[in-house]
Amino acid sequence: QVQLVESGGDLVQSGGSLRLSCAASGSLFRFYVMDWYRQAPGKQRELVATITAAGTTNYADSVKGRFTISRDNAKNTVYLQMNSLKPEDTAVYFCHKGAGVFGEIWGQGTQVTVSS
Repeated sequence: QVQLVESGGDLVQSGGSLRLSCAASGSLFRFYVMDWYRQAPGKQRELVATITAAGTTNYADSVKGRFTISRDNAKNTVYLQMNSLKPEDTAVYFCHKGAGVFGEIWGQGTQVTVSS
C-alpha cells in the first residue's frame, strides 16, 4: 500500500511563497501520475496541478504562472512551489496519486493560509 505524507503548509502573507512537499512510500513512485488538489472552506475540492510520470505538467488557470509542480523520483517526492500567494489560495492542500497500480491514494492534507 502506498502512503502519501504532505508537509510545508503554513501561514504566509499575501505575495509570499511556500513550497509543499509530498513524500510517497514504495518503489514505484516514478511511474505514478501525481496531483495537488486544494479545498477551501465551504468549497469543493479542486485540482491545482498535475505531473505525469514523464514530467508533463498541467495547471488550473487560477494558479498558472504562480505555482510549479515538480518531482524528484530519487526521493519519492512531489513538490508544489507556490509564489505570489493570494488570500484566495487559502485552503487545505492534498497530495493525490492517480488511478493505476494500487489505485487512487490521498494524503492527509496540509493547511495553507494566506493573510491579506
